[in-house]
Amino acid sequence: MAAFSATISESSRFLSSTSLPHDAAAPKRKISASPFPSQCRSFSLPKPFPLSRLGVVSQWGRGKSLNICVQASVADISVETSMDKVHLPKGNMWAVHKFGGTCVGTSQRIKNVADIIVSDDSERKLVVVSAMSKVTDMMYDLINKAQSRDDSYISALDAVLEKHQSTALDLLDGDDLATFLSQLHHDISNLKAMLRAIYIAGHVTESFSDFVVGHGELWSAQMLSYIVRKNELDCKWMDTREVLIVNPTSSNQVDPDFLESERRLEKWFSQNPSKVIIATGFIASTPQNIPTTLKRDGSDFSAAIMGALFRARRVTIWTDVDGVYSADPRKVSEAVILRTLSYQEAWEMSYFGANVLHPRTIIPVMRYDIPIVIRNIFNISSPGTTICHPATEDEDGQRLESPVKGFATIDNLALVNVEGTGMAGVPGTASAIFGAVKDVGANVIMISQASSEHSVCFAVPEKEVKAVAEALQSRFRQALDAGRLSQVAVIPNCSILATVGQKMASTPGVSATLFNALAKANINVRAIAQGCSEYNITVVVKREDCIRALRAVHSRFYLSRTTIAMGIIGPGLIGGTLLDQLRDQAAVLKEEFNIDLRVMGITGSRTMLLSEVGIDLSRWRELLKQKGQVADLEKFTQHVHGNHFIPNTVLVDCTADSNVASCYHDWLRKGIHVITPNKKANSGPLDKYLKLRALQRQSYTHYFYEATVGAGLPIISTLRGLLETGDRILRIEGIFSGTLSYIFNNFTGTRPFSEVVAEAKQAGYTEPDPRDDLSGTDVARKVIILARESGLKLELSDIPVQSLVPEPLRATASAEDFMEQLPQFDKDLARERQEAEESGEVLRYVGVVDAVNQEGVVELRRYSKDHPFAQLSGSDNIIAFTTTRYKEQPLIVRGPGAGAQVTAGGIFSDILRLASYLGAPS
Repeated sequence: MAAFSATISESSRFLSSTSLPHDAAAPKRKISASPFPSQCRSFSLPKPFPLSRLGVVSQWGRGKSLNICVQASVADISVETSMDKVHLPKGNMWAVHKFGGTCVGTSQRIKNVADIIVSDDSERKLVVVSAMSKVTDMMYDLINKAQSRDDSYISALDAVLEKHQSTALDLLDGDDLATFLSQLHHDISNLKAMLRAIYIAGHVTESFSDFVVGHGELWSAQMLSYIVRKNELDCKWMDTREVLIVNPTSSNQVDPDFLESERRLEKWFSQNPSKVIIATGFIASTPQNIPTTLKRDGSDFSAAIMGALFRARRVTIWTDVDGVYSADPRKVSEAVILRTLSYQEAWEMSYFGANVLHPRTIIPVMRYDIPIVIRNIFNISSPGTTICHPATEDEDGQRLESPVKGFATIDNLALVNVEGTGMAGVPGTASAIFGAVKDVGANVIMISQASSEHSVCFAVPEKEVKAVAEALQSRFRQALDAGRLSQVAVIPNCSILATVGQKMASTPGVSATLFNALAKANINVRAIAQGCSEYNITVVVKREDCIRALRAVHSRFYLSRTTIAMGIIGPGLIGGTLLDQLRDQAAVLKEEFNIDLRVMGITGSRTMLLSEVGIDLSRWRELLKQKGQVADLEKFTQHVHGNHFIPNTVLVDCTADSNVASCYHDWLRKGIHVITPNKKANSGPLDKYLKLRALQRQSYTHYFYEATVGAGLPIISTLRGLLETGDRILRIEGIFSGTLSYIFNNFTGTRPFSEVVAEAKQAGYTEPDPRDDLSGTDVARKVIILARESGLKLELSDIPVQSLVPEPLRATASAEDFMEQLPQFDKDLARERQEAEESGEVLRYVGVVDAVNQEGVVELRRYSKDHPFAQLSGSDNIIAFTTTRYKEQPLIVRGPGAGAQVTAGGIFSDILRLASYLGAPS
């Protein structure tokens, strides 16, 4: 280890002295023998060397003295050597890796890091390491305790020793272990003396603090270098305080001195040529060789600077996440890993608080177009995020990316609004405003000003707003009293939401999409700012709205444009079958058609299941039993529609409940789409039906009900297609009941009618009470729906219906009683069938819409055996459209018209039709 070694024995007068003059601050040092690795050098300082160089000032009691052995890893690069100069190769042969504290947090993790270094097939490698996890915090804690004269700093220092000693015992052996432990104990001894001095002084300066804190990186770098050397690699470790030279700035940051750092790197490499270099992160030196740090995210910054100095092929930042997310995953569960980011996008996102990189980390690599790759050390298979110049085209051949790359937020802000007519056209107003802000040391995060110059609005941290407001009130007191300025207003409890993307500049409509998403989520925007580069659109919202706003805009750009929040009402036979069909098809729809169907709620008459992100349809029955709550249709609707993060909402009513159907109007009025096989709304009172259809047309909210008439058959859509293309309906005639189709297709004379009905009931074709089918009411509802679709204004009561339920059995108490007594009436239908048979005809139960005479009827009719209606089998339905175009040969639609699978399929078809209307690809 390169080191100063100074023994100080002086009185309090010396310890209270000021720093040496500049020329004495960096004395010439000579190389001496060292027990440490060959590249390490020990430098002896001339005596006395005051601790005030590192910022220690103490008051001592009379007659007391202190012996301190100071180890400061700072070398004077001006040392002359007789060594032959070795040229430092630069360029693509170098790969830079940076491992944070989490990556080297334990002995096993340090081994994993070594494995990554060894497996990298780059010709040369520069590895930047942080201190072990929590060590930097422990070192700062040591200083704080010593400064506060808390004696526990001694035990805290012992904990630091124990952590590194136990790690070394796990990792090293033989001479490597002995050498490292000797150095570790030497450093701890020096630190103990330094902390004692801080304890007595009760004060420490930044430079001394930086020197103490930097030891964690020294120890982790040395341990890692020993492990890498075990793998027979040519490896040296670098104390970057010998190489990286930085100039502190007034804003608690540092600016790298690249020219001097490059000169010192050349010198260091000439003395320590190596193909693998393990370098300390976070620490550096000032031009006066005083230890310092690179401040926040210093190790990342170290890696970027080193990447620039070596002109490396890439810089890989190893961390504990898979890459850069499109939004904070703690706030947006559906945030995605970004494969690429441009330097500018990463810069913008990091400025606005995204966990990417500090903006200054990007500057050194941008200069030489060196990509930064952020990868997860705990998931090496993940490719991570690459930060580089944007590609001219999509390198992966994937679909076109969203123009927006990511979203970031800053909380705990306040808006300051300086307003007044006297500001317009007055030069220097803005300068005066921000001059006052600068004087109180506040950080302005965003500025917004309208072209009228009537007001200037800007955001500052909430903790600074009081001082800012007072400064502005004082600065503009005369203008306020005179009325030239009307107010200096403070709006507290604000947050900033930044939308970032380099392609926003060339994509029209991004702002419209952003603000539409915020409006749909009911978010009020308080201020807006966008630079002409269009990399960033910034809005200010209420703090309590921030997460909701973030989720809303993220979903709008990153979810499918046709992401639909669904609520399923009635998880019975048809509803349950629909849920199973959705389960089986959801992945294909999302992957191939960009349609994302999310079932946010399922409700029956007694129990409902709600989800914030979408119900797992592979377990919906189990979840409904386990996590179901008391059904409440109003609460259910609010939940499904209240999820502002999904742009579209549809409620699917799979019941036959008139109470549910009565809610359709309210749902459509709220912008909720409705899909249903429930006939009650469209066959109910005419005035309510007309009101419902009028609202549908006015609101552009979709109401689909294909399955009300033909289950999965395209009856409604066919009728609409005819009407919309100018055809005129003359007559619609059909077998609309799959149940009655099955019964009369099998009522051939070989068995009595009651036996065929019993068979249909047992096969599940009928309702639990077969009278619901035999009464003809269901067919009448279908007829009235088609009549109204055709333009006829008929009530259900206007349709004469021939019931197949014998008059004496209509009041029978139960379905069982009905079935038991039905055989008594077989002879009537048997006689009618026989008469038809003798005439070469068959019986069919049909519904008819006579558009010419504006009437409808439901009855049992006879058809010749060569008629299409006589050719049916099973439970097929058949509908014939006679129109002005299809007058001689009616247009016929035929197919299965009953059963849960086909009915659910018809509903599913309506859902996909809704998706296509909302923008899904065809």
